[in-house]
Amino acid sequence: MAVAAKKASPSVVTISATSDSAGGTGSGIILDQQGHILTNTHVVTLDGQSASASIEVRTNDGNVYPGTVVGTDPLSDLAVVKIDAQGLVPATLGDSSKANVGDNVIAIGAPLGLQGTVTDGIVSAVNRTITIASSAAPDTTGSTGNNGSGGSGRRYRYSQPGAQNSTGAASSDISINVLQTDAPINPGNSGGPLVNSAGEVLGINVAIASAGASTSGGQSGSIGVGFSIPVNDAKRVAQEIIAGGSASHGQLGASLSDAQAGPGSQFTSGARVTGVSGGTSAAKAGITSGDVITALDGRAIQNAEEATASFREHAAGDTMRITLIRGGKEQQVSVTLGSAPKA
Repeated sequence: MAVAAKKASPSVVTISATSDSAGGTGSGIILDQQGHILTNTHVVTLDGQSASASIEVRTNDGNVYPGTVVGTDPLSDLAVVKIDAQGLVPATLGDSSKANVGDNVIAIGAPLGLQGTVTDGIVSAVNRTITIASSAAPDTTGSTGNNGSGGSGRRYRYSQPGAQNSTGAASSDISINVLQTDAPINPGNSGGPLVNSAGEVLGINVAIASAGASTSGGQSGSIGVGFSIPVNDAKRVAQEIIAGGSASHGQLGASLSDAQAGPGSQFTSGARVTGVSGGTSAAKAGITSGDVITALDGRAIQNAEEATASFREHAAGDTMRITLIRGGKEQQVSVTLGSAPKA
């Protein structure tokens, strides 16, 4: 993995964001020689506490540049920053759909502000869905969209130091599909890459599971459960931000809840449709209350959280194949997704 680290490290940067009341650091990857850098929304907004934080970027060679936020996408927790610099080395983006459990990977970034830190491990899971409490995301409670309830019930933490200095409270949850890794990811790795053995970026590190937190709100270190946004999804969002300043996300237009595997079961088995409003994508596709979604484009869906994340990782206007159970019989319908609200 030393060759992979050597190839990828020149494309990894450290990002500092500061406002009058808070400050934090994270990581990012260079996308092109024009100076576009991909990172997390929570890094450049201090988890939604500042819409105009001052951004500085330190490149691998030690040079520091002022950064400008091109756009943020709170629903995927991705953002693009731009710097004016010469001789930048763009990252090589891989194909996250080809990631397999057990593949060797490394995480590169600035955990605890330690620039250029490399940790190694494996891909622990693919197609994992997690929910993160975010004060940068729009509050969609009560709106007609992909309103999932239930799921794992576990909320994960961003891997950014400094956010504990702010006093704002999370206003909404976002559900995202991720790669899981046991490569140690600590506060400050946010926005940095998860890299395969060929030195290709497989994902953008976003969150960690923590064994606990201090009473002051600080995070404990890595426990071998970290999460990374698949680069295939991140690339689509980044391209839309660079082109127009924002990105779109698909929306079904139905309220969802977890479908239980059986009476009294603690396991879930699909996403139950609890409400559909007229004129939405769900209504146009003939989806009705009581339907249970069990698969999307052939991928099994266990709960409402997974369904919501799967719809939102697509662009508005994409077409998806939905497998559902109605009246005890399996059916398939095609749906053209609407557009989720933007922050």
